[in-house]
Amino acid sequence: MAKILCHVGLFREVEFLLLAMEREGIWLGCHEIFSNLIEGYVCSGELEKAVSMYDRTRRQGLAPSSSCYQLLVDNLVRMKKTQMVFRVFMDMFEMGVESSEMVKATMENVTRLLCADGKIQEARNLVKKVMAFGFKVSDFVVNEIVYGYCEKRDFDDVLSFFLEINTIPDILAGNRIIHCLCSCFSADSAELFMHELENIGFVPAEITFGILIGWSCHERKLRSSFVYLAEMFRRGLEPHICSYNALIAGLFLKGLWKHARVVFDEMMEKGTRPDLSTFKILLAGYCKARQFDEVKRTVCEMENYGLVQNVSGEDQLSKAFLVLGFDSLAVRLKRDNDVHFSRTEFFDSLGNGLYLDADFTEYEKRVTGILEDSLVPDYNSFVIKECDHGNLKGALILADEMVHWGQELSLPVFSVLLKGLCESLYSPKVITNLLEKKPNLVSLLDLEALNLLVQVYIKRGWTHNGKRVLDSMFERHIKINNKTYTAIITGLCKTGNLRDLHDWWDIAREARWLPGLQDCKALLECLCKREMLEEALELLEKMLVSYPHLRLDICNLYLEKLSSTNFARVAHILLEELNQRGFAVNHIAYNHVIRGMNKEKKFSASLRLLNNLLAINLAPCLDVTLLLIRQLCRANRHEEAVALKEIGLRDHSFSSLSVNNALIEGFCVTGKVREAATVVQKEMLLKGIFPDAETSNILVQGFCKVNSLRKVGELLGTMIRKNFELSIPTYRNLVHLMCMEGRVLRAVRLKERMLGQSKSHDLIIYNILVFHLFATGNILFVNDIVHDLQKEEVELDEVSYNFLVYGFSRCKDVSSALHYLSTMISKELRPSNRSLRVAITTLCNSSELVKALELSREMEQRGWVHDSAIQSMIVEGLLSRGKLQEAENFLDRLAEKHLIPDSINYDNLIKRFCSYGRLIKAVDLLNIMLKKGSLPSSTSYDSVIISCCASNRLNEAMDFHTEMLDRNLRPSIGTWDMLVHHFCRDGQTVEAEKILISMLCLGEMPTREMFSSVIDRYHHENNPRKAMGLMEMMQRSGYEPDFETHWSLINKLRTSFNKSNNESGQGFLSRLLSESGFSRKTDSKTK
Repeated sequence: MAKILCHVGLFREVEFLLLAMEREGIWLGCHEIFSNLIEGYVCSGELEKAVSMYDRTRRQGLAPSSSCYQLLVDNLVRMKKTQMVFRVFMDMFEMGVESSEMVKATMENVTRLLCADGKIQEARNLVKKVMAFGFKVSDFVVNEIVYGYCEKRDFDDVLSFFLEINTIPDILAGNRIIHCLCSCFSADSAELFMHELENIGFVPAEITFGILIGWSCHERKLRSSFVYLAEMFRRGLEPHICSYNALIAGLFLKGLWKHARVVFDEMMEKGTRPDLSTFKILLAGYCKARQFDEVKRTVCEMENYGLVQNVSGEDQLSKAFLVLGFDSLAVRLKRDNDVHFSRTEFFDSLGNGLYLDADFTEYEKRVTGILEDSLVPDYNSFVIKECDHGNLKGALILADEMVHWGQELSLPVFSVLLKGLCESLYSPKVITNLLEKKPNLVSLLDLEALNLLVQVYIKRGWTHNGKRVLDSMFERHIKINNKTYTAIITGLCKTGNLRDLHDWWDIAREARWLPGLQDCKALLECLCKREMLEEALELLEKMLVSYPHLRLDICNLYLEKLSSTNFARVAHILLEELNQRGFAVNHIAYNHVIRGMNKEKKFSASLRLLNNLLAINLAPCLDVTLLLIRQLCRANRHEEAVALKEIGLRDHSFSSLSVNNALIEGFCVTGKVREAATVVQKEMLLKGIFPDAETSNILVQGFCKVNSLRKVGELLGTMIRKNFELSIPTYRNLVHLMCMEGRVLRAVRLKERMLGQSKSHDLIIYNILVFHLFATGNILFVNDIVHDLQKEEVELDEVSYNFLVYGFSRCKDVSSALHYLSTMISKELRPSNRSLRVAITTLCNSSELVKALELSREMEQRGWVHDSAIQSMIVEGLLSRGKLQEAENFLDRLAEKHLIPDSINYDNLIKRFCSYGRLIKAVDLLNIMLKKGSLPSSTSYDSVIISCCASNRLNEAMDFHTEMLDRNLRPSIGTWDMLVHHFCRDGQTVEAEKILISMLCLGEMPTREMFSSVIDRYHHENNPRKAMGLMEMMQRSGYEPDFETHWSLINKLRTSFNKSNNESGQGFLSRLLSESGFSRKTDSKTK
């Protein structure tokens, strides 16, 4: 009972049941029930209830399942219930855990939460506990604890932690420790600690020494930094470019500018390519030292590396100042020409006296700042700079790289990067990876970032991630903005989650949500597709009130979306309502509704709207005009079509040819080709409007439809003279007409002209010709066409092969059909179901069952579905040859490989298997039809029921009979008769009688033999009363019992009736004969 209640989500009822049992002193020792309860409460968002149930489970000495533990811990981590997480996770280990993978994932989540909450010691204890059970903790867990200690500056505990768990620090942990020691204390302290780490197995890398070099330069300890550099070389490590940059900048800050070039040259010799930052340091250093010749040299080197443009005549110093961020007018180098008062600060290589014309304070501050910033790489500033330049890919690379330098993203930088990724439509996977690396910062993000994040997740279909962010926003009481509400509702509308959609619609309504006009377009389309018209119209009223200056645009938008999503009738009603309310709707509104009406084939309504539009002196736009002209012609309202054409020519004079073509096409479609020709001659040519290729194609198609081959020839001649191209539809109509009229050679020659027009449609032209040649039985020409294709090296496509297979099969050319079918398959082209069906049907009808089976096996190997006809033909072939077991195996194999289509018909096979006594297989096929949503025919049920009766399985026969009636299928009279006959033979006379009664209730008439069988059976069972009742029923049905039956009943009932009780006073025999129609003739004498 408890399991059933859990399964249907009635968790409180389960609790009441457990309480009632406990009061009775019954303790349910089944941990599965408690696990289901805990999981149920967690999944329904009732975490407190889940924790309460967990505590209750533990008090009873029971342990939840592993999956239950996993689910509970993950949700406690998500809700940041630190203390509870720690307790539950510790319990999980005490009770024993089976999956190491589960431990790893859960352990990482729990450790991250504990460390983020400052509970480093608890995390450490947890690691010890886990390791005591023989589980190996991941580097991620160890590093989280190390990072926590680093934030607390508790470096002694870091060392003891490594010793305690007997683990060697990895490079990320080691570099974080070294960086923190440098920033908190000094590079010397960091070096001493590094040696202690080395004693326990830590191996420093080039970035480790790079951190020490940078901080030593920052502390102006150049000697130490070069010692670290030498140690790197001794260990065979390649210095990072940031290390070289720090050394060069440190030398400049110390005034040792001559040595900076030595370090730069050594860097080049070691194969480290300088980047823009290196050259920027050189420029800043030389500018600080007033070595402008070196500045020029450096600019030349930058040009060689392609870092600055080499423009002839441009001053190199100006370039340098621009690279350093100076205004070109704010800093200039001038020659000292004043003889009386010298301002010379330095001399160039030619001995000219020079001085710097600039704000010296700002100048020194900038160049010194560049050098200072280059000592210790500040990756947060690097990331911000890349984001400002729009290089988010580079920013992500730097965010990954900074971890190796012992640094981490700050909240402002993390927020800027995340917003940039969301606004640039980056993949949600990239965004999620970033969030997973910094979960502690996610909970600190501001309103703008969180709203953007939800919008991206929902729009990209990552609904689960979006929901988690929304939950955190609700917990922090962060306001959800309009764009986020729109994204949520639109996303739910697209996925079809209507329950959540209605909930969020109510929440958004309470928050007074209102989408913008652009956002409303996508939302409105979704609402219409989900048939949520009430919500759509509610939104319309709000928008009309809130955006009075956009009312016309809003109305047009609604009418457009309603009309395009099969709600043209609603759009029509809305249009009329707007007119009644006095809204000044324009012709655009009418055009939208007319398009919708035509799309939904409501042509009469669209023509009424046209009349309304014309009545208010508005004209339809060009596309609607063309549409309605054709539609008026189809409705035999040609005069109105002509009138509308005149309006179109007046309002759209620039498209007069298109308007006339629409009328010509309308006439041609309705068979009025003479009228169409009249329009060309009298309406167009007289007004100086010359027909184009489209006009000619329309006319040719029109005359083809009326089979006017002579007129078609004239038009073709005109088109050839004017060099007009034939359209594909025109060519199709021409080929059809020519083939039907026996002008096959002309159709073939026409192909040559079409091929000369364009190469892009070559195969389509051949396919059309092949199709019509097959349709008219001209199979000999098809072989010539295929030969031409091969000669021209035109590769056949699926359409070509399908036409060939189908055509040759219909023409009984089996060998050709199989040839093209096998060629098609060998080229990895999938034949159409029609081609496969006709090929197998032809093979089976030609007694080529073996080849049909070979083709079927090929289809099986490729996973192609066998439709009803294919299965029926093959199975019929096998059955006709007495291969019953092979037929069953064939069908079983198709079922196992899921090669049965959704719509399947086994009616004929069910009947055949029943006739062969294979009832089980027949029932199996019937069940497959029902599972696939196909209703078997009454004949199938009749066959199964009759087979069941023949096998004396009357209960099953009645089950199928009942099922048949439930599905509103009527059994045949033979089925009824078989059931009655067998129930009587089996001694179940009451059941036989029930069948007769049900027949009468359903309006079916039992046969005389059926009545007689049951009556005879009752007579045999010495039950004359039942027999008498049935005889009366038989009489009411229009049958007269035979005399022998009556007489037999009389003998049985004579002693049962008292003559004195007859109201008529007649004897029993007289009354019975009278009621049965055997009236006694009265002697005249007696009267």
